Amino acid sequence: MNGLLLRAVETHEKLEMIYLSNKGEITQRVIHVEKVGDQSFRAYCYTRKQVRTFKVSNILSIAPLKMHRRGA
Repeated sequence: MNGLLLRAVETHEKLEMIYLSNKGEITQRVIHVEKVGDQSFRAYCYTRKQVRTFKVSNILSIAPLKMHRRGA
């Protein structure tokens, strides 16, 4: 998982993430990763429109954002 996060920092690729908050809430977010640590990472969250810190252990699913092409 850290490999995907580190690659996203280098390529500036947006990621789509399903995340479990500390309150037990599951959210789907689009993020731009800024910095990766051992147990957490900092990313701009397009859902909340601010920079947030996320725990790697709370990620339920994460993948590159797939852009939908019209007519494809």
